[in-house]
Amino acid sequence: MKKIKYLIFAAVSGILILSFSFKEDLFLVSKNLDIFASLYKEININYVDETSAPELMKTGIDAMLESLDPYTQYVPESEIEDYKLKYVSTQYGGIGAGTVIIDGKLFVNEVSEGYAANKSDVKAGDQVTKINNIEVKGKERGQISQLLRGPKGTPVDLTIIRDGKEIIKKITREEIKQPNVSYFGMVGDGIGYIKLDKFLENSGQEVKDALVSLNKENPKGIVLDLRNNGGGILQEAVKIVNLFVDKDLLIVTQKGKNAEKTITYKTQIPPISPSVPLVVLVNNNSASASEIVAGSLQDLDRAIIIGQRSYGKGLVQQTFNLPYNSLVKVTVAKYYTPSGRCIQKLDYAHKNSDGIAERFADSTITMYQTKAGRNVYSGNGVYPDIVVDAVKLSPITITMLNKSMFFSYANQYKKEKPAIATAKTFQIADADYAIFANSLADKDLSYQSRTERLLTELRYEADKENKTAEVKADLENLKNKLTSAKKADLINHKAEIKRVLETQIVSRYFYEKGRIEQSFQYDKELAAAKSIFNNQSQILAILKGDGNYKVIGKPVKETPIVD
Repeated sequence: MKKIKYLIFAAVSGILILSFSFKEDLFLVSKNLDIFASLYKEININYVDETSAPELMKTGIDAMLESLDPYTQYVPESEIEDYKLKYVSTQYGGIGAGTVIIDGKLFVNEVSEGYAANKSDVKAGDQVTKINNIEVKGKERGQISQLLRGPKGTPVDLTIIRDGKEIIKKITREEIKQPNVSYFGMVGDGIGYIKLDKFLENSGQEVKDALVSLNKENPKGIVLDLRNNGGGILQEAVKIVNLFVDKDLLIVTQKGKNAEKTITYKTQIPPISPSVPLVVLVNNNSASASEIVAGSLQDLDRAIIIGQRSYGKGLVQQTFNLPYNSLVKVTVAKYYTPSGRCIQKLDYAHKNSDGIAERFADSTITMYQTKAGRNVYSGNGVYPDIVVDAVKLSPITITMLNKSMFFSYANQYKKEKPAIATAKTFQIADADYAIFANSLADKDLSYQSRTERLLTELRYEADKENKTAEVKADLENLKNKLTSAKKADLINHKAEIKRVLETQIVSRYFYEKGRIEQSFQYDKELAAAKSIFNNQSQILAILKGDGNYKVIGKPVKETPIVD
């Protein structure tokens, strides 16, 4: 009896403490809102110069949220449509064309196959001067998007310049669908391939449809490409994992401060591809829902992960409606893969003196085990089972991309050669590359190489230590050698530059699908996947824990913790 009375007393005490804590929190919220509202009012009324009430409020909100993490964001009414397109829906009303601003002029740089712009013969390289008779010169990208987009069935007139002639294109807007799965198909050697770009609504169904189609080919392996996939809807990630693993398995757990934000997600239905060997490709830009898929499939020993360490975003956001058609996206929880690990890389709760979030210390990183007993680790993203060095572009290539130097040549190439044989094997001839290189003779190709940056730093250090006079001759000699070496960069980086140029050219003929297919011939991660499908013993070794963390072309890396 005493024990029962004690339990009742403890329960009531707990409720009273929680009630008091809740009331105290409400009081503090109410108190601070009163202070903020009064301050906001006095500034607007009494400040010496004119102020904009909306801008002042937006500044205050942004400053408040900046102290948290970058994923907690306020979205005003004016940005709602862009927000939905980025985080929720894959559909919008438009013409199916992308634009780029070069030297203050607006050009079409990409046309989506089968949509309104394509059917109206709008081409990459067309200069757009007016949209619905409104001059576009001087307008920002957001303003241009607003002019191009609109309800399905509404007209939009483009005034373009092509080959020196002005043409007016009368186009009717359509419902533009940007699929989550941008490509799927067989890629040789009996391998099925699915490229998933985002986890927005219907992504689970799109992957399922692709997988059903590929399974008809009896593939000996499936590649799920999540590279550069920034994530999206958590539930869609669970649906995609469910395609490959049994029903009633734990996929991910989200844990928040509030009990109602702590949720476990399990597979709901039998899989459609439970045993076909599976490879998941990831890189440093694979984040959030991508990491849920890769991390859970790794924890369940269902897939081999190939590529580079993923981004490391282990946080969950939820949107809440605010007055006047605005909303706030709030980080409400962290998520944990089946082994129990959280792959969050940056510690936003403990920023440094500059307000920058740093990585969790190595001492906080914990080892977990997969279903079969392999070691995996918390923090710093999902570490691949097979690491392939990332492709890094040289400064000259980056400069040429930033200055759109491939753009004009790709357009000219299409004019001179109306057709090419196939996207999958397309490569430009050395003679064509020479023509491209010569076309850059009058272009501003100035850039600073990595070695030049180091030389600049060396000059600075020498000046600080009053040693400039002693090393001046050596520094000048080195500078001259570097300048001479830069002249050969178009030759030294020929293979890399050719690949980028070929991507631009092939899209003029075969659009996005052709660009993806053409890239396969250079894809090191895809090549690694094909190789492992032909080596069942290596697959078994990795899944048993005997062969994980191998690096293509390098010795075995002992631990995934330290870069």
